[in-house]
Amino acid sequence: MQKFLLTLLSIGALVFLAGCETIQVQNRTDRRAIDASIAQEKPGNYYIGRRFYKVDYHMWGWVKKPGEPWKQAQLVMMNEQKMLAPNRAQGKIGSDNDYEYFLYGFYSGDKVYEPASDHFYPEFVLTKAVLIDKAAPLIYPDSRWKDPKIRFLSGPEY
Repeated sequence: MQKFLLTLLSIGALVFLAGCETIQVQNRTDRRAIDASIAQEKPGNYYIGRRFYKVDYHMWGWVKKPGEPWKQAQLVMMNEQKMLAPNRAQGKIGSDNDYEYFLYGFYSGDKVYEPASDHFYPEFVLTKAVLIDKAAPLIYPDSRWKDPKIRFLSGPEY
């Protein structure tokens, strides 16, 4: 009986450990990298965008002015009438999750309703997008925020 219980506990522990995921937490290195990239952003007629793909939602991601911290970024709906967003142009929706871009365009002044979140977001009219980084530093408290399956919409805190 003891062997059976020990075997059962061992199997349970293995199942538990196999289900654990590694979670990256924002640290000082991330913050220094974020500070350095913001310091390099020259004033100009462009924006910095961080793709924030979520399976259940239709917003594009976080957009900020150059030189601003990410906590001031806005979650936007992308108007693609002038140009398709990079992932849509490639026919690979969500493939650029957490990529960082130089975005050119303008805010239309309209708010667009997103039904899954039951919220209105500013509309950004995209005219050009240039990839900055496929592995930009973590702008969220932890890496779970980037998971496309998690229905979590809080913004960057740094």
